[in-house]
Order: sequence, then C-alpha cells, then structure tokens
Amino acid sequence: MAKNEGSPGGRGVRFRLEVRLTESDVGKRAVVRWRRPAAGSREEIADVLGILEAADGTSLQIRKASGELVTIPRDRALAGKTIPPPPRDPAGRKE
Repeated sequence: MAKNEGSPGGRGVRFRLEVRLTESDVGKRAVVRWRRPAAGSREEIADVLGILEAADGTSLQIRKASGELVTIPRDRALAGKTIPPPPRDPAGRKE
C-alpha cells in the first residue's frame, strides 16, 4: 500500500494501487500506470492512455491515439482502470 505524505494536516492518506481491467473491458478507453524498462537497466513509471485491445492473465494491450500498440506485462502493471471518453470539441475539430 502506498502512502501520500503530502496530504493536508500531515496525516497521510493511504491508497491502494490496483489493476481493475478485465477481458470485459476490451474496447473501452483505459489508462494503465506501469513500470517500463528504461536506459541503464533502470525502470521508470509511465502512464498509457488509449483503447484496451486485449486483457488476459499475462498482459494488457492498449492502442494509443497515435496508433501505437503497447503491450504491458501484468506483473509490471501498477494500476489500471477504464475512463470516460474524451470531451467533445464544440467546434468539431479532431485532436
């Protein structure tokens, strides 16, 4: 369980990171926070936002707006959930 030290009053707020994505969420917009490999045998925390294309016991696949398909091993996923569609642009422009 992670602890947020910066909460008002210095009490610290406890929260739990969990991956709440299943096969039933395929096709929905989702965000996943994960530990991705970085230079020098390090890891970094990254978020991926897009459409969940696949979810099983070993990995999650997210298609980003750029078209890139990101495969995230389940053991590297820290948190994940479905999110609402992006807001509509009243002028009708595309992002």
